Amino acid sequence: MARLNLSEAVNWPQSLSKLTLLTELQLSQCNLPDVNLRSLSFINSSTSLQLLDLSWNSLNSSIFYWIANVSSNFVHIDLSFNNLESPIPDVFTSMLSLVTLYLSSNQLEGLIPDVFTSMLSLVTLDLSRNQLEGGIPKSFQNLCSLESLTLWSNQLSENIEDSVKTLSCAENTLETLHLCLNQLWGSWPDLKRFSKLRELDLSINQLNGSVPESVGQLSSLEFLSLGGNSFTGVITESHFLNLSRLQILELSGNRFSINLSSDWNPPFQLGLLGMSSCKVGPAFPKWILTQTNLTLLYLSNAGLSGSLPNKFWDLFSGLSDLDLSMNQIHGKLLNLSLTSLSYVNLSSNLFSGAVPSFSPMLGEMYLSNNRFSGPLSSLCATQSPNLRSADISKNLLSGELPNCWMQFQELQVLNLGKNKLSGKIPSSLGNLQGIVILRLRDNNFSGELPSLENCTRLSIVDLGNNNLSGKIPTWIGQSLPKLVILRLRSNEFSGIIPLSLCTLAAIHVLDLSHNNISGGLPHCFNNISQSANNHHIHYPSFTNVLVNSELMWKGIEREFGKNLAGMRSIDMSSNCLMGEIPQSIANMTELKSLNLSRNYLTGKLPENFGNMKMLESLDLSRNQISGRIPSGTQLQGFNASAYMGNLGLCGPPLTPNCPPDGATQADDNKEYDNDGLISLGFFISAVLGFVIGFWMVCGSLLLKTSWRYAYFIFLDNAKDWIYVKTAVYKAKVQRRLQR
Repeated sequence: MARLNLSEAVNWPQSLSKLTLLTELQLSQCNLPDVNLRSLSFINSSTSLQLLDLSWNSLNSSIFYWIANVSSNFVHIDLSFNNLESPIPDVFTSMLSLVTLYLSSNQLEGLIPDVFTSMLSLVTLDLSRNQLEGGIPKSFQNLCSLESLTLWSNQLSENIEDSVKTLSCAENTLETLHLCLNQLWGSWPDLKRFSKLRELDLSINQLNGSVPESVGQLSSLEFLSLGGNSFTGVITESHFLNLSRLQILELSGNRFSINLSSDWNPPFQLGLLGMSSCKVGPAFPKWILTQTNLTLLYLSNAGLSGSLPNKFWDLFSGLSDLDLSMNQIHGKLLNLSLTSLSYVNLSSNLFSGAVPSFSPMLGEMYLSNNRFSGPLSSLCATQSPNLRSADISKNLLSGELPNCWMQFQELQVLNLGKNKLSGKIPSSLGNLQGIVILRLRDNNFSGELPSLENCTRLSIVDLGNNNLSGKIPTWIGQSLPKLVILRLRSNEFSGIIPLSLCTLAAIHVLDLSHNNISGGLPHCFNNISQSANNHHIHYPSFTNVLVNSELMWKGIEREFGKNLAGMRSIDMSSNCLMGEIPQSIANMTELKSLNLSRNYLTGKLPENFGNMKMLESLDLSRNQISGRIPSGTQLQGFNASAYMGNLGLCGPPLTPNCPPDGATQADDNKEYDNDGLISLGFFISAVLGFVIGFWMVCGSLLLKTSWRYAYFIFLDNAKDWIYVKTAVYKAKVQRRLQR
């Protein structure tokens, strides 16, 4: 009865109690309502029910108590993918016949209890994807029949060596041990005696130290994943000596040094190989070329350099996932349309030449930060209807964009930023109804912006640093309700700011700076910040490499990732905006960055401007704003440079104080003159000093006759001396000239 809609079956437990001979009950994905605990006393316990599958419903923890009442002879119970909360109850203590128990993907918390002590028949236990803490309890020492233990994605934080010791009774039976995505710590546990171990997943924990060569003795091993830890040491051929059945090897995210001889012939044939962030290079390992069954190859940041082997694409034509990013690999890519690639990441290398055609199955393509050049004409030849993400940014692409985007209807992410593309943006981009992120920044695109009003899922639009012109389209506000980032800075847009931008309910970053926009600031801007508080940023679930955005922060372009969700920024600087700053802008209480500098704004700052208490960056400089900076707010905490260039603006932190209300500019000048030097007393002192000095000299000559005669005789003698000296010097010069 799986997948039936039983949401209206309120009393389903009572109905089932009448089926006294029922042995199997499978109600997976049936939308079952929760159990009413009050009715449990009327349900008789049955001994017939052995198999119970209630997975993928929305049942809460009350289902545990129904299970305890309905049967004690369960062999199989599956309660995964429900809403089970709180610690695991003791209802399983008496279930001695239980063989398989699935409680994964719930919200169970606390320590793993000792309720499994008596389950000597337990073969499979899955508690993954919960919030369980601690480690594997000592009661697991009794589980001698255990074949599969799955505890991944919890919050276990025990020394892994202690956890493994508790499984000693299952040394001869345990085949699957999944402990990844926890916080287990310590060094490599002793696993030598687990001879039947087929799957071992210890990835994404806090394990360290080296991996002993004894791992190569686990001859049954098919799946080995140690990625995302802090393991170190050298990996040699001895680590794989008897691993002839190995199919999956994941060592990424550690600090291993891979030391395998070039002529080594591995005993296995892998389907997946992951050695990202390990020291594999510099040369591409020849032994990997022997793994012709590979479908997934991850060698990102592996220290590889040089070119790929000549036979690489021929040998690995069956690859579906390829990640060679963050290396120093160079060379040109040939036509890859005959490959099986659905995911390719070659970013941050030295690849050059034209972008090739890719596989029809291509879903994600990351070629950023290379040296690809020329036009993107090959893109039209790439018949990849399932292409969801394309990032060819930070290359040397040139020419115009082809107008064939209508064939990529599944495209959600397109990043062609930081190239040398030119011409008009093709109108066929408007056919991408599923696109979420569009980045064409830092190119030479010109002309008007084509209509994207059918692209209603757009979350990020970054067209900054181009030569786009015309008016800002009104459809941006009318048709893009999910827009989080709108970046049109450093273009040639003109006209007024359309009022429709005020309806962008999810906007976090609005950057229209460095354009030719005129008119006033819309009075409805306060709607933006208030609405954005109720909207979360939703990115495509398949990618985590394109969520980072480069934004201006305090005059510097910085990269924002996860913290972008808390960003609220408006930048209208370097335009031709006029008029007063609207009073309503002060209601943007969640705003963190506001830049209105280098415009022609006038009037006074709104009195409630200080209400924006979340503001961390402010720039109002180089306008014509006047009046007093509102006091008693965080506005005084900004640097004076945030207000400079406004001749009529005053008050801290720009000036110590302001002139009194009603004072004229002349009064203001008098106030600045009244600094203790230039004053009425200064002028009186200067006049008195001159008069007294004059009469002290001239008065004494008038009153004392002998002083007067001596003074004039001194002047006559000085005149005669100067005359004689001048005549003698003149005669000497004339004689020298005659010679």
